[in-house]
Amino acid sequence: MRFHTRKWVKPEDLNANETLFGGTLLAWIDEEAALYSIIQLENKKVVTKYMSEINFMSTAVKGDIVEIGIEVVKFGVSSLTLNCEVRNKMTHETIVTVDNIIMVNLDAEGKPLAHHKTKIEYVKDRLASQE
Repeated sequence: MRFHTRKWVKPEDLNANETLFGGTLLAWIDEEAALYSIIQLENKKVVTKYMSEINFMSTAVKGDIVEIGIEVVKFGVSSLTLNCEVRNKMTHETIVTVDNIIMVNLDAEGKPLAHHKTKIEYVKDRLASQE
């Protein structure tokens, strides 16, 4: 799994227990899944269709740095299925896992659009092939 994004847990990210609020963490995961999918599918019109069971395994506190990892599970016709792990950057302790996040590629009218992708592509490889 590749960890692309780091977040610093700040006071505004905490719940009444002084730990990372689950809703904030889910928003970070959703944003990371969207960004990852937009880059992979080369389309800004990508939306979250489904998020499977979310397994909170530990927490984070103010000052912790968490990192969000995304991995492709499968390429569909118009979708991309991902899984996600969020962990503490310093301890590598897993905070949460999400087994399936389904992102859907859309056309200009908001309808599912085939993306014709079958494997992970890295931006550096796309740029190299354009030269």
